[in-house]
Amino acid sequence: MSDAAETSVYFHSAIARALKDSGVTTIFGLIGDANLYMVDAFIREQQGEYVSAANEAGAVIMALGYASVTGRPGVATVTHGPAVTNTLTGLVEGVKGQLPMLLVCGDTSVEARGHLQDCAQRELIVATGAGFEQLRSPATLSQDLAIALRRAVLERRPIALNVPVDFQWQEVTYRKVARAPPTAEGRAPTGAAFDNAVGVIAAARRPVILAGRGAISQESREALVKMAERIGAPLATTLRAKGLFRGEAFDLGVFGTLSTPPAAEAIQSADCLIAFGAGLNIFTAALGAFVKGKRIVQCNTDLSDLAQVYPVDAALAGDPAAVADAIVRALDEAEIPASGFRTEGLEEALAAFSPVAGLPDMGTSTTVDSRRAVYRLGKAVPEERTVVVDGGRFMGSAWQYLDVPEPRAYVHGINFGAIGLGVPYGIGAAVGAKGRPALVVCGDGGFMLGGLTEFSTAVRHGLDLIVLVCNDSSYGAEHVQFRNKNMDPSLSTFAWPEFADVARSLGGEGLTVRNAADLDAAEAAIRTRTRPLLIDLKCDPDHMPPIPL
Repeated sequence: MSDAAETSVYFHSAIARALKDSGVTTIFGLIGDANLYMVDAFIREQQGEYVSAANEAGAVIMALGYASVTGRPGVATVTHGPAVTNTLTGLVEGVKGQLPMLLVCGDTSVEARGHLQDCAQRELIVATGAGFEQLRSPATLSQDLAIALRRAVLERRPIALNVPVDFQWQEVTYRKVARAPPTAEGRAPTGAAFDNAVGVIAAARRPVILAGRGAISQESREALVKMAERIGAPLATTLRAKGLFRGEAFDLGVFGTLSTPPAAEAIQSADCLIAFGAGLNIFTAALGAFVKGKRIVQCNTDLSDLAQVYPVDAALAGDPAAVADAIVRALDEAEIPASGFRTEGLEEALAAFSPVAGLPDMGTSTTVDSRRAVYRLGKAVPEERTVVVDGGRFMGSAWQYLDVPEPRAYVHGINFGAIGLGVPYGIGAAVGAKGRPALVVCGDGGFMLGGLTEFSTAVRHGLDLIVLVCNDSSYGAEHVQFRNKNMDPSLSTFAWPEFADVARSLGGEGLTVRNAADLDAAEAAIRTRTRPLLIDLKCDPDHMPPIPL
């Protein structure tokens, strides 16, 4: 803890200053009775950046998008009551995505009995799985804020700091307090668990190294590449670590239900899986098919993250880079030879694979194939971009046909399986990674549910946002279920407005793609964009690719 000189200020100025002193430079939110003066002070007195969302739900998702691309806690602020209840889906999303976020929320006065907006905020927030910190008094502001931010980082989830409205104009003595969270950097296990892991790896003849979101630092990447070369193993990532090994000759890409045919063949023939920073969920494991018959070594920072879904042969708690380096040293000392799994044939197969080669065109004269359209338009977007994927039947079109330069350039928008989070996630990503366009892929239902209002936010703030709407005029996942039962799917279909017209009316740019011939104009629009751009891809609900899950 470090303390600065004491200063007497109003509470709303003190909390703005405490945020800035804690390293917060950007806040997403909506103002109301309980936070308007704090936001004003953050902008005017602390020269902070404030992104004003159209809905509290969007503000929280924006903060999560910011956290996803920066690795630092996102910060959102809302007032009390219904503003807090609007954040609940976003809080669950952040918990499931293990994203650090601070929600500074107002609360009604403890003296105001029967306040119209009073509700049990602690109980609601805790029910989402998020953490809760009550700001105890104006005098404890700096300590309480520092603790909340520290918890967000260590617990990898949203933490709400509850601030009663009464405090705003009270005078307080401000004192800077900083509480830096500890890290696991450089920590490597020793003893029987480590020896067991080394033994499993030494005995492997066809090992594969898998990296998850917990192993995406540059240090981890370098250590895992070195280890893979040492033991002769191909490399792979989870979806959320997409792009980590880009450029490596033996990069299998995404490990799991999204694996390419040559990658899947190599994974299924492997006899050992060495996972770093990966939870090994059912999708990574391809519903169990990709872990069957393999000995598994799993390394994560925390023991609680190990063997949650599938049993493992060796579990190691430690820093991925340090553990990988320690394994290489142990193998060198024992003079264990490389496996030889990195063959010339595998390298050639990986290099030759094209995701669209031989792909049948499901488009018509009035619709496009979402896979081919997304792939082609993705080529028109600069390579240094952030890709954000909303929820819906179109997801595979983005996951399988869009590349990212590195893992933090991929934002996973369906940790909770909710639709409509893509555009606000993209706004947070565009703010957090300035200079890099945010490419959002969403469905028509998701755009109407959460993207429409926040597209206006992107316009107001002049953000570099490109939204591809895979528009089959239906709730696709439900549409296909009706079809599979030979039932009328009309309950799942909608006559939406023309999204390109809506985008232009909101101050952005809009374009409609009705067939493959229209893609030329869409590519040109991407290259010449000056404002947030929406491209409406007309698709046929009966000719959409299945979700590759």
